Amino acid sequence: MYTLINKLARLCALAGGLALSSIILITCLSIIGRLTNGLLHSDFLQAIAPELANSLISLGIGPINGDFEIVEAGMAFAVFAFIPLCQLEGAHASVDIFTSKLPTKFKQPLITLIEIVFAITLLVIAVQLYAGMQSKRASGQVTFLLEYPIWWAYALSLTGAGLAAVVSIYLAIMRIIETVTGRALLPMEQGAGH
Repeated sequence: MYTLINKLARLCALAGGLALSSIILITCLSIIGRLTNGLLHSDFLQAIAPELANSLISLGIGPINGDFEIVEAGMAFAVFAFIPLCQLEGAHASVDIFTSKLPTKFKQPLITLIEIVFAITLLVIAVQLYAGMQSKRASGQVTFLLEYPIWWAYALSLTGAGLAAVVSIYLAIMRIIETVTGRALLPMEQGAGH
């Protein structure tokens, strides 16, 4: 089961990475287009080469239409896409000033409690995201410029949030079993790199 969840979490993170890379590309192209459009409209270029400037403007050189809408939806997905892998590897940022010196017999129940809290939290987030998606779908709301349904962004984000909830519930169950039996079933948390 761990292998399957690990593969799904990595696949989801890879999709998030591709989304993030696409967002970066769209943002850069939009900025270049916006700057070029401003330059083509400048008094200087209109004075020395008005035909060239106007012909380039007529080609549509400018910012990408709806770039903010694309970035907004893509970032929401990217954030949720990385959570399952972070949860699985225990790579969340944590402050362990007091807990790092605790013996294992005290750390294990604390880790189990934290996993249970994460499971509840991520499940609530996924449920609320689903409710929000249903609400946006029922209302028929669309984005201002591109006019795509807003619920699409919710649905994309829900894939990562849903997987994060599944991963966290699995981890909570496994940590409870570890605490009760005293056997290590999962790798110890790696923690976030500092």
